[in-house]
Amino acid sequence: MTDQVVDIRALKPDLSPERISRRYAAERRFRLYGLVAIAVAIFMLALLMVVIVSKGYSAFVQTHILVEVTFDREVIDPDDTNDPEVISQANFRGIARGAIRKMFPEVTSRRDRRQLYRIFSSEIDFQLMRMARDDPSVIGTTRQVWLKAGADIDMLTKGFIDRDVPESNRRVNDKSLGWYDRLDEQQLVSRRFNTTFFTAADSREPEQAGILGALVGSFLTLAVTLVLVFPVGVSAAVYLEEFAPKNKWTDIIEVNINNLAAVPSIVFGLLGLAVFLNFFELPRSAPLVGGIVLALMTLPTIIIASRSAIMAVPPSIREAALGVGASHMQTVAHHVLPLALPGMLTGTIIGMARALGETAPLLMIGMVAFIVDIPGSITDASTVLPVQVFLWADAPERAFVERTSAATLVLLVFLVAMNLAAILLRKKFERRW
Repeated sequence: MTDQVVDIRALKPDLSPERISRRYAAERRFRLYGLVAIAVAIFMLALLMVVIVSKGYSAFVQTHILVEVTFDREVIDPDDTNDPEVISQANFRGIARGAIRKMFPEVTSRRDRRQLYRIFSSEIDFQLMRMARDDPSVIGTTRQVWLKAGADIDMLTKGFIDRDVPESNRRVNDKSLGWYDRLDEQQLVSRRFNTTFFTAADSREPEQAGILGALVGSFLTLAVTLVLVFPVGVSAAVYLEEFAPKNKWTDIIEVNINNLAAVPSIVFGLLGLAVFLNFFELPRSAPLVGGIVLALMTLPTIIIASRSAIMAVPPSIREAALGVGASHMQTVAHHVLPLALPGMLTGTIIGMARALGETAPLLMIGMVAFIVDIPGSITDASTVLPVQVFLWADAPERAFVERTSAATLVLLVFLVAMNLAAILLRKKFERRW
């Protein structure tokens, strides 16, 4: 066996100035690539927000027209009962149209009057009815009331309808445009905060559509999801990490949990359609079914996050508890679980934020239905905010475009708030070992 002579100088790194300069140049390029990637991501995010805000901010204001309305007692409440039921049955549409005709006495033909009425929203009779029902003292008086304008007039006021295009290509004809200009010259047109957007449910008329029904539906759906997913997810994570024997069965369970976390969300929607609706015959379009489906979808994520939080607890905590005589269950319940709870809460909030933004699984169980009522329980038909955005995005009216972007802004606010809460909880309760 021959001995090999190794030249020690060959083992020394090349420290020549040229090589060192190339290494530094490569490091600077790598840093530059990272900064460029971050800058592009921030630019695209900022561009997205600018587009959404520019299209949606106008939905938070609505055009109103000042009209002098006479609340005729003989029409509304001839017996002076002040009964809300009696007041609600009055002909407020006739009262509203009479006030409009008084503003334009020269409009006499039936066809022109129909065009004149379209300047205003079709819900102005309900607006007057609610005003008289809530305050019966207005009955028998004449009041100046800001009535809501129609969607086309609202778009005209906001500058989304071009006056210069031919009348045949314009949603507001020349007569309506002249009547609007006359009202505007008399300073009877004003843009006010759109409370309807936050206090009403969906409607086929853009000026009457709101997000309250979708918000309540989202809250009920997430409440069902949280009640189901948090105890089940935490319990599963504690069992798998602390009590389950390490064998092929637990390995199969862990592999399936990791795989389920990557399954497309629409698959869970198909599961809900086949099992909960068709087999168990649970109510369609209900937050109960939506919450169960979203709970199944977020459960793998919460189990994985909870197991990571449990593994982050130092073994010395367990050893110290066992050393002073605590049982395994006492060690987990009194020491490991409280220390891992902040990480579990963070994972749960992130999972709930993901569930809030989901649309595909809820479409499969019928929560895409047109719902005009605000749900009162988890079994009532309802929709959620992402599905409401989907419905409005498919509507042909220009006024729904701004409401789509405005609803998206509200959804983003909730998502940012939930993620911010997760960050704050982690920083407040996080312990560094």
